[in-house]
Amino acid sequence: MTMVLVPIGVQAGVTILLLMSLLPGLVIGGESEKAGERLQATTILRADTFTPPKGVLTVKQRRAPALILPDIDGDPFDLAALKGQWVFVHFWASWCGPCRREIPAIQRMVEKFPEGRLGMAIVNTAEDEDTVFTFLGVLAPDLLPLMDHDGQATERWKPRGLPSTYLVDPSGMIRYQVLGGQAWDEDAYMTFLLGITEKR
Repeated sequence: MTMVLVPIGVQAGVTILLLMSLLPGLVIGGESEKAGERLQATTILRADTFTPPKGVLTVKQRRAPALILPDIDGDPFDLAALKGQWVFVHFWASWCGPCRREIPAIQRMVEKFPEGRLGMAIVNTAEDEDTVFTFLGVLAPDLLPLMDHDGQATERWKPRGLPSTYLVDPSGMIRYQVLGGQAWDEDAYMTFLLGITEKR
C-alpha cells in the first residue's frame, strides 16, 4: 500500500500533515476487522467439530485477560504475542497435590506434541524461583514456568482453584476451561488438542 503525506496549510506558520492512503487504503480498517472476524468464525467452527474429553468444559467465550509475566530466567512473556495459535494457559503451585500429579502429564504431552503447534503458558502462582526450580527439575524439567510472584495475574483470570487450565483460541478468546488435574498425555486429550490445533 502506498502512503502519501499531504500538507494542508490552515494558518500562517502552521501546517498539519494529514496521513492519507490511496484508494485501497481507504478500507484498510474495515478489511482488517473483517479478517479478524473471519479468523474467529473459522476457529469457532473448527473447534466445535471436536468433542472435549472428560474435565474439559466448553465455556461462554470471553476475551482472555492480559498475561504479561517474566519466566523463571527473567525473560518477558506476553500472551498477546502468541495470537494466531492456540495457547495452553495453566495455573499451578508446588504445594497443590493435584498440581504435583498433573505436571508430569503436561511434560509428557509437550514431549509428544509437534513443536510450535500449541503455545504454552505455565504460570506458577505466588512462589519463589528456588521452590519452582527444585520442583520442576524433578518432575518436568522441560517446562519453562512463568512467575506470578504476587498472584495478581492469576487473580485476573479468576480460576476456581488450582490447578486450572484455559485453552485460548487463535483470536485470543477463552474457549475451554479445565478444573482440576487431567492426564493430558493420554489419547483422549492428545486427540482433542491435536484436532483443534490442526492448521487447515
